[in-house]
Amino acid sequence: MHPAAPPRRLVAVLAGLSCLLLPLLGHLPKASAAAENADQARTDSTATTANGGPDLDYLDTAAPAAGGPAVPFGSHQFPYAAGMLKPSGTQSALDQAVIKTYNAWKSAFVRKNCGNGWYQVISPDADHPYVAEAQGYGMVVTATMAGADPDAKTVFDGMVKYMLAHPSVNNANLLAAEQNASCKSVDGSDSATDGDLDVAFGLLLADKQWGSTGTYDYKDLAVKHINAIKKSEVNPTTHLMLFGDWSDSGESHYWMTRSSDWMTDHFRAFRAATGDGTWDTVRTAHQNLITSQQSKYASGTGLLADFVVNTNGTAKPAPGEVLESPNDGDYSWNACRDPWRIGADAVTSGDSASLASARKLNSWIKTRTGGNPDRIASGYHLNGSVFDSGNDMAFTAPFVVTALTDSGSQAWLDALWNKLATTSIDPDLYYGGSVQLQSMIVASGNYWVP
Repeated sequence: MHPAAPPRRLVAVLAGLSCLLLPLLGHLPKASAAAENADQARTDSTATTANGGPDLDYLDTAAPAAGGPAVPFGSHQFPYAAGMLKPSGTQSALDQAVIKTYNAWKSAFVRKNCGNGWYQVISPDADHPYVAEAQGYGMVVTATMAGADPDAKTVFDGMVKYMLAHPSVNNANLLAAEQNASCKSVDGSDSATDGDLDVAFGLLLADKQWGSTGTYDYKDLAVKHINAIKKSEVNPTTHLMLFGDWSDSGESHYWMTRSSDWMTDHFRAFRAATGDGTWDTVRTAHQNLITSQQSKYASGTGLLADFVVNTNGTAKPAPGEVLESPNDGDYSWNACRDPWRIGADAVTSGDSASLASARKLNSWIKTRTGGNPDRIASGYHLNGSVFDSGNDMAFTAPFVVTALTDSGSQAWLDALWNKLATTSIDPDLYYGGSVQLQSMIVASGNYWVP
């Protein structure tokens, strides 16, 4: 049990205090690119950088290479549900915009800082240099970008090796939530649910991409992780996600849940991978909670609170600080991811509940901002009033995903896409950059559920 779960990240307003940030260490060297990449390059650019490494901005990823990933980035093998929009412009241009952002994200945040063949994602704006959330993002992103990044499998396997070397003390098949600059687990060495959900999803992606007969049996690892999530991070009474494996029936957060952990599409993937009908029950419980929270507490906005309490009775937004901040009951630094997560399920599954929830969010934010993405604030009360007037990609980017769901939002979608595609990754802001990249992956039509 975690005695006092610390916040998962420092809020972005602290990002400017560089004295508190872990200095970013040297960029990873580019791996040498083989000459055969040349015939895949855009005719107006080169497929290699000056030092001979692959120029990921200009790799053509439409056709899978022999022995490469089964679903190379840009192959678009899994069309979205009928009626979903996509940003204006050619598909190639959309894909290249994602690759450019990925290249910058990888250079800024993917590291080999601790030896042992480990790769890890660094989080300079979090409360620790390495957090489970970041490792989960890294595994999902890397497996998805295979085909665009020729080193994806090497990097992914290094991330798996890191994950396996940092087990939770409570359940060895889960990932310890936080590591220090020496990559040593700290602060209880227990788990964080959002990181574990993405780790398992990333392993399922890897199994589909490369099979499970290599260095790691991705499928076996995924199923072990999924079963561990079910055992230690799902409340068996409510079927809702717990904060981590440290929250048990005698712990004060046991009847609480965090909205950014309600990853409906992940639950579908877990059901498909395991055949365990529990995941249908878990998915339905979360979809029902999303619908009811929107209806009861945010009927005009569709916004969800960072944290919901009283899940064993009448679930409601947190009345104040319950884990991280006085804004735990508001749309803040956790819930800001919800439009991306809800929208990702809506566009891939076409599920009516997810579509309805996504469209509520899209309709409100489009009207609230007058169609101008620059007016998306970094904190809202559930009634739509602003409590933090700053701007951050963690809040702006997710709305590009919900915009896909509304046939009347093409101009709004294009404005959001252009904002994301022209905003450089800030190497000090891992959180916003990671949400930006993953939102772009979905919006460009490159997201798929294994």
